[in-house]
Amino acid sequence: MIEFKQGLVIREIFSRPGVKGFIIQVGEAEDKGIAYTELTGEINPGDQVLLNTTAVSLKLGSGGYHYIIAPMNRQEYTPLKPGGHIMKLRYTPQQLKVLSVEEEDSPYHEIMQKADSLDQIPVLVGTLHSMLAPLALLLAREGFRVGYVMTDGAALPVKFSQTVHLLRQQGVLVGTVAAGHAFGGDLEAVNIYSGLLAARHILRADVIIVTMGPGIVGTGTKWGFSGIEQGDILNATATLKGRGIAVPRISFGDRRLRHRGISHHTLTVLGQVTRMKALVPLPILEEEKQAYILEQIQQQNIGNRHEVSFWDGGSVFEVLSHPAYSFTTMGRSFEEEQEFYLALGAAVRAALPILIQLRDGFTG
Repeated sequence: MIEFKQGLVIREIFSRPGVKGFIIQVGEAEDKGIAYTELTGEINPGDQVLLNTTAVSLKLGSGGYHYIIAPMNRQEYTPLKPGGHIMKLRYTPQQLKVLSVEEEDSPYHEIMQKADSLDQIPVLVGTLHSMLAPLALLLAREGFRVGYVMTDGAALPVKFSQTVHLLRQQGVLVGTVAAGHAFGGDLEAVNIYSGLLAARHILRADVIIVTMGPGIVGTGTKWGFSGIEQGDILNATATLKGRGIAVPRISFGDRRLRHRGISHHTLTVLGQVTRMKALVPLPILEEEKQAYILEQIQQQNIGNRHEVSFWDGGSVFEVLSHPAYSFTTMGRSFEEEQEFYLALGAAVRAALPILIQLRDGFTG
């Protein structure tokens, strides 16, 4: 069910390409609202708007924003551009047309017809959007071309992510691919397979990071979480001849026992969802925490299913001081979740020998 209300746009509070934030009067209250201009057209102060207020009413983690469905003082909005016949958000009131890399009108159609391999490049597959910036910053500073594929497991508009905006603005990412029903990337792809191939063969990425957008869904059950897609993405990576690196979700700051050490999400993915062997880099931790993680690995028989290794992830703290980014995960700072970030550093350390070998092989 959807709750919607009318509101009056009072003032703009932020603006990035494709997304704007506003203060909106809703009844007697002033609330925050977001407009995706690809869906609504331009929104300005003084506009009467129709709002989806569901998430705020339910007190969900949507950032405390209402979402603008449409302006009410505009009779028509027809910004369709030539080219593109693939619909995303299909069969919903806000379905939108995109030019996907695979379709015949695409300038990349011929490339995608021939693309069939990731050429053994590493693909770092995470579950939380908060993993993206540290991974990308560490890889880019080593001189490698980093591509990002955003799945449709959480937020669908790429433009919602301020992190992606900053990484693109600063040249850390060579480009983004919106896969499935995610939309608004530099490239659009129908699914994760073609999304990965587009990152390699169109963006010419040396290394690919795959995560969903902000807003993972969890239910406290073994199978009911959107991060379960990590296993399917690792399977796709292996099918396409890439080197899948499973970025584990590790925490000793989360009070929920199911997320202590290696999260039950990661254990389910690696223990039961992946059908292909993946690299599973783990951070070197203090003795007690290391023993806890080792016991989890042994109990789930992950060492026999995957290539588990331990790495010093401490280099991650060198990028966490970057002033442009606010590094938090699940609402906790990097001081509170050091093991989470050390796991990201370990994942990059595991990828570097592969990247260096590929680079030297191509140049030597």
